[in-house]
Amino acid sequence: MSIDRAHVAANADRFSGFAELYDKYRPRPPEVIVDLLTQLAAKPRPVVVDLGSGSGLSTLIWTRSASEVVGVEPNADMRAQADERRAADSSAGSVRFVGGLSTATGLPDCYADIVTCSQSLHWMEPNGTFAEVARVLRDGGVFAAYDCDWPPTLNAEAEQAYNACRAKAEALERQLRLAPEVHQWNKGGHLERIRQSGRFRYVKEVGLHHVESGGAERLVGLALSQGEIATLLKHGVGEDEIGITALREAAHHALGDAIVPWFWSYRLRMGMR
Repeated sequence: MSIDRAHVAANADRFSGFAELYDKYRPRPPEVIVDLLTQLAAKPRPVVVDLGSGSGLSTLIWTRSASEVVGVEPNADMRAQADERRAADSSAGSVRFVGGLSTATGLPDCYADIVTCSQSLHWMEPNGTFAEVARVLRDGGVFAAYDCDWPPTLNAEAEQAYNACRAKAEALERQLRLAPEVHQWNKGGHLERIRQSGRFRYVKEVGLHHVESGGAERLVGLALSQGEIATLLKHGVGEDEIGITALREAAHHALGDAIVPWFWSYRLRMGMR
């Protein structure tokens, strides 16, 4: 198996076993993304493809606006969770989820008006992904990859505890060599890689904001939905050693039982065909 293929397989497998938890605690993308991309694509009822669609959080924001929506997701656990979410949404008749890779979607040429990657482009091999996006998009179509900053802004003490927990978990995963084939491409390089691909005539970064709410338990759940922490737990490493216990204590100390606004900052990098 080539290095890139090994990365792709390991990256997809990283999200096995905790799809329900991921779906429960991760943020829903800001719906202004729908308005922004629909306007740029100049298609009032666009066909949308969501690459690395996960549990469907990013796919289902299109249910009332798109004529057709396809979520492409390589992980079977995530697709099952997405299908469950879709079945519970009476407005989701135009949505379907398929197995596939960002480099091999199985979709026809010039199929989509909009292709998105929500919190997923950093898991995808860039060159093959951009080639596939360009193939699937019609002329004048829009590609958008967007990510939020972690954690959301809510409380200084709670955020510091969250960051400390993740840093400890990342170091422990490296030390134990539990996922040596897993590879992430730096999010800060997304815009330049889109530009350097030469497949888009207009490239731009846009800042967006989104407000949800949550308390101490959601912050702990958000940490548990991160790949490095889920991997450690799957390998039998305890919550004390990972830092989850300390995070839970610090979050409850900072927030008590309060449910407070969570201010999410998003960075959207886009390219137009």
